[in-house]
Amino acid sequence: MAHDHSNTPDLSAGNLTGSGLGAHARNFGLAAVLLIGIGAWTGFRSGDTEHFARAYVVAMMFALAICLGSMFFVIIQHLTRAGWSVVVRRPAEALMQNLRWMWILFLPIAWMGWTGRLFELFPWADLVEMAKVSPADAAIVKSSLRQDRTGDPAISSANRKLSGPAMILFGFSITFAAVDWMMSLSPVWFSTMFGVYFFAVCATCGYSSMALLCLRLQHNGKLKGIITPEHYQDLGKLLFAFGMVFWAYIAFSQFMLIWYGNLPEETAWYLSRQVGGWRWLSWALLFGHFLIPFVLLISRWPKRWPTTLAIACVWMLVFAFIDLVYLIMPHVPHDVGDFSRYSEFAAAHASDSPHLLDPTLLGLALGMLCLVISMTMRSLKGKSLLASRDPSLGESLAFQNM
Repeated sequence: MAHDHSNTPDLSAGNLTGSGLGAHARNFGLAAVLLIGIGAWTGFRSGDTEHFARAYVVAMMFALAICLGSMFFVIIQHLTRAGWSVVVRRPAEALMQNLRWMWILFLPIAWMGWTGRLFELFPWADLVEMAKVSPADAAIVKSSLRQDRTGDPAISSANRKLSGPAMILFGFSITFAAVDWMMSLSPVWFSTMFGVYFFAVCATCGYSSMALLCLRLQHNGKLKGIITPEHYQDLGKLLFAFGMVFWAYIAFSQFMLIWYGNLPEETAWYLSRQVGGWRWLSWALLFGHFLIPFVLLISRWPKRWPTTLAIACVWMLVFAFIDLVYLIMPHVPHDVGDFSRYSEFAAAHASDSPHLLDPTLLGLALGMLCLVISMTMRSLKGKSLLASRDPSLGESLAFQNM
């Protein structure tokens, strides 16, 4: 890392304050209401309660993954005393602040389960995991905002001390959430790597959303000269490492171990994802989540150019959503044990389809995404977009990649 003090960044209030974001928050909020309403209406009209519930879980976990991935970024930056990331930390804090209200998204599923309509879908799910994570995120954000007012360097030290226990709590909570809300959809199937797999999904969504939020703020005339191509390059590196390489490693390791063990109670989960349209979706994930973006972002320049980085981030968000559809939507057929050969099983289920363009699924997912954007903009409205009195701000402003 090198430092360059030749350029003086614009630290004026107009460049650092989230003024003018209220209209964006309102517009995205209205879009969220409309899209979620369309998804709920089409799901209700279909009469298929289980399909509607699984689509809702996909949308809920997609929104949750964005916020959990951002929380991981904030915690790890404090924990490692990273200086380069100070200028991009406030947008990440705004994204993770959504965890304070996100438990509300589980209430429709809890109500359906209470009435007995979803007991067979979530027989043991609860709200404990969200309650564990939310206090840690609130404490970190409040102390960061307090440092803007007081300039007390001891607050940075306190956040580092808090980040250690917070990271342990984060690891346990994200694992329990993945098991309770996703893996339990197939109660007879289990994988000890599933929590790590969901963490890779969260990292993909979090880093993609952070980069897009920073690019959007700069497009609106904010943080000009503060966030530079150097910072975007490092965000691109993190997306490349966690969203592509680490995800591919975990996904392949889980598949390889189950394939090698060849136990019927484990292989049935993958068999249901290798027939009909799900087979092509599996191949699409291999190319779309790993090979194509790997080639796109392996060079340093696409990470530094706003257009190519934005395209890569949108691409990765789309495939992270497809990955959640792949994890949640398929059913393990009850007749999976009635066939002696895979070809017979595949022929019997050739019509199975992921229905990616289903209005219920798309409406709920896009609506949840708009809701997260709206609440993020609302949390940034009128507040400083930069941790302006962090002791490491100078290092972050002067940051350059080697």
